[in-house]
Amino acid sequence: MAQSIQPLIEQAPASEERPLRAPLRACPPAALGEGALIVVPTYNELSNLAALVSAVLRAAPGARILVVDDASPDGTGALADGLAARDSRVQVLHRAGKLGLGTAYVAGFRWGLARDFQRFFEMDADFSHDPKQLLRFFAALDAGADVVVGSRNVRGGSILGWGMGRMFLSKGGSAYSRAVLGISTRDLTTGYKAFTRQALERLRLESVRSNGYAFQIEMTFRAVCAGMQVVEVPITFVDRRVGQSKMDQRIFVEAISVVWRLRFDEFRQKL
Repeated sequence: MAQSIQPLIEQAPASEERPLRAPLRACPPAALGEGALIVVPTYNELSNLAALVSAVLRAAPGARILVVDDASPDGTGALADGLAARDSRVQVLHRAGKLGLGTAYVAGFRWGLARDFQRFFEMDADFSHDPKQLLRFFAALDAGADVVVGSRNVRGGSILGWGMGRMFLSKGGSAYSRAVLGISTRDLTTGYKAFTRQALERLRLESVRSNGYAFQIEMTFRAVCAGMQVVEVPITFVDRRVGQSKMDQRIFVEAISVVWRLRFDEFRQKL
């Protein structure tokens, strides 16, 4: 496995090399992303991860990346360890198995909350989320947003590479969820998001019950119900270039069914 992983580790530009566990001061304090943690869940992303890490650190050189790997059988976890050994801005959290997207983000957020991070990001490992668009998230946070939603459904947002079936499930799912939950956020299933530290602390991660893409709906709905400032910024979502999608119709059906539980729980709390 080491022979197949090493070339991928070496994809990162030489200018980004760091001694093993180099001090964090190696990154200029004024660099974009200072104090931010970008959580990237992985499962069988061996072909994407090295290039993604390099692109994220070019876009936000002051940020830290936490790879949360669910015991990927293709060696993604070992690759992540190699990237972390090269660059102190990369950390790895290994989990025992494929435990789900939502729990991966919760584990990553808890890891960051136990340290001194002030801003937290969700990002896919497959380049569906363009790292260059991180600038829009930072700008919205600087302007006072508590939660920033990378939206495919507002003016300027788009989806590239999806067929009509997946497009219908995504946009229809968000519209249905909006109607049931009674909120105006237009993209409730997006996985490109940012939270302030204060927002995550108020959302009480220990009480989050959803796991798959329903996790995205629950987090946004909770933020809206808590009176937080939720801002949507346009993103271009691009279907993965390499590897196999984890998205299927079952995941969307699960997410849509969760909205009724969320609505009922919110109604019960008001009684």
